[in-house]
Amino acid sequence: MDRRTFLLTSTALLAAGPALAASGMAYTPGLVQQKLDAGEVVFLDFYTDWCTTCAAQQRVISKLKAENDAYKAITFISVNWDEFKNAELTKSLNIPRRSTLVALSKSGEVGRIVAGTSKRDIKALMDQALALA
Repeated sequence: MDRRTFLLTSTALLAAGPALAASGMAYTPGLVQQKLDAGEVVFLDFYTDWCTTCAAQQRVISKLKAENDAYKAITFISVNWDEFKNAELTKSLNIPRRSTLVALSKSGEVGRIVAGTSKRDIKALMDQALALA
C-alpha cells in the first residue's frame, strides 16, 4: 500500500470512528447488569475506532440487523475497548482483545467470537441470542 492510500484509508477510518459504535448503545458501567436484570438478552461488541476487524464486524452486524427486524429483540451494547479494556465488565468476562463479540443472557454467556468477521458465524451468534430473547 502506498503512502497516499494509507493516509486516505486511515483518515476515513478515523472519521468513521463514532459510526463504528452504531450497532448498539454506548456502554456505561452498570448498563449490562441493568439490562440483564430486566430480562433482556445482551449482545456486546468490544470495539475500537481504529480497528479494521472491528469495522468489518460492524458492517456485518449492521447488515444482519437491516435484513431481520427480529434482531430488535436483542439489546446491542458497544463497549469502547480503548476506554474500558480494564473495566470490571471486561475483566469479569475475560475479554482478550478488541473485536470481541459476546452474547449474554441472565443465565450467563451464550457465546462469543474473537476477531471473527464471517457473516455466517456472526449470524449464528446473533441467532443464538435471538432464540433466548
